[in-house]
Amino acid sequence: MTAPEPVLEGKDLRQYYTLVRGPFQKALTLKAVDGVSFALTRGKTLAVVGESGSGKSTLARMLAMIEPPTAGRVMIDGVEVAHASRHTLRALRSTVQMVFQDPYGSLNPRQKVKSILEEPLVINRPEMSGKERSDIVRDTLVRVGLRPEHLQRYPHMFSGGQRQRIAIARALMLRPHVLVLDEPVSALDLSVQAQILNILMELQAEFRLAYVFISHGLAVVRHIADDVMVMYLGRPVEYGPSEALFTEPRHPYTSALMAATPVADPGRRTAHVRLEGEMPSPIHPPAGCAFHPRCPRAFDRCRSERPELETKGDRQVACFAV
Repeated sequence: MTAPEPVLEGKDLRQYYTLVRGPFQKALTLKAVDGVSFALTRGKTLAVVGESGSGKSTLARMLAMIEPPTAGRVMIDGVEVAHASRHTLRALRSTVQMVFQDPYGSLNPRQKVKSILEEPLVINRPEMSGKERSDIVRDTLVRVGLRPEHLQRYPHMFSGGQRQRIAIARALMLRPHVLVLDEPVSALDLSVQAQILNILMELQAEFRLAYVFISHGLAVVRHIADDVMVMYLGRPVEYGPSEALFTEPRHPYTSALMAATPVADPGRRTAHVRLEGEMPSPIHPPAGCAFHPRCPRAFDRCRSERPELETKGDRQVACFAV
């Protein structure tokens, strides 16, 4: 049986920023993302997890074509974004849509929900009639758990969970193949988080959507992700199937993230690696393995040589101690 073709690929993606301090001072380089590769097929979810400053949101912006990578390639349906024509690029932008962490900040407070949802169709599907647009808007709103009468309200009239449903509906208006979800439930109550995650899974099953799910917490992604990429200081340190990674984390950083995750069952065993200290500055990263100042397993080689991501069994791990 032929393996399905990836709908979204990242190949050695890098995003470097030059920081100019003063007229007589040397410019500094911030490596926000430093070598990320993956392949994502229709109907699957890749979760990207890590602490703040690990490069997750920068990666999300590259995949959503908000900013181009410094190096590497983004491939959508086999087409390289950097070399696409203007016409092709416009079509690709409809294929990949993004849902942001703060729904209120991403919705125009001066527009009613009907106008917010219709806007992508007005811009990208000018051949549609008003009735066709209205039908799609109503159908999509119902699919995310809201009612048609909500169309005449403004964003401030909704709760945080309802606003995130509106943001998801807007991302679905062009019927994309991929949704890049940048911490879409982190600002919501736990019960509302579960509702939004259930809606996302139902939509994925119905439309065979591919998700890139950005999160700082492993607990959120366990039941939605097919694969998990754990990032630290701009680089992936562990990448593999979700269930295998949760059952037996191999990189010390992954183990530490799991140990720091609250669990409902007090009798459940968790990893014994404690996450202590703070993430180093991406402007002045430590020599060798970036995690070694916080790693209880670090030895001399870790302090002088940077481990590369290598295939070890059912996943890829960047660690000399594994």
